Amino acid sequence: AFLDLSGPSEIKAVWKGSTTLPCAYVPVEDLVQQTLTWSVVHDQSSGTIFRRDGSGDHVLLSEYRDRVSVPKDATGNVSLLILNLEVSDRGTYTCHVTWKASNNSLIAKEITTKVEVVKVAATKPIIRAGELGLTVPAGASTSLTCEASGSPPISYRWFRSTLEGKALFLSTGAKLAWDRLQPSDSGTYFCEAANR
Repeated sequence: AFLDLSGPSEIKAVWKGSTTLPCAYVPVEDLVQQTLTWSVVHDQSSGTIFRRDGSGDHVLLSEYRDRVSVPKDATGNVSLLILNLEVSDRGTYTCHVTWKASNNSLIAKEITTKVEVVKVAATKPIIRAGELGLTVPAGASTSLTCEASGSPPISYRWFRSTLEGKALFLSTGAKLAWDRLQPSDSGTYFCEAANR
């Protein structure tokens, strides 16, 4: 029986976002997973983050508590999900799995993934119109939604162009909504997306 772990050798993850470090194998009959450990080597320190064995799942490094998990239901998928990434999370992560064969011998495999944590500026936002589109009958309700990507949190601000070509500030938040549109609501609207 041939077992191998697969995953990428390098990942760029977004600061304050979440990332999955893929580690997977194709299950083989007569081979039962015994242990899974995820460990990390940082610039200054190293240690075991996560261990899964017969007694359950254990997060061993306090700075990862409540931030890491491994799927439970998918045999062969032992990827590590990390939430709310900090720059200090960068380092080399190792996925180490052992299996027991029917003759009680143990097989062990590991792969390593280098993780960089990058700060990403907010992209130029796009505006999505509500179901009725951008030409809407008076009296109807509608909304515009502003969307951008980048390191969270992203904040949004809505403006409307005035006749003098100035920007009139309307509100914050990703969504701009109207309950009952009036003809006077016609105009040019724009949104701004920003992060740290």
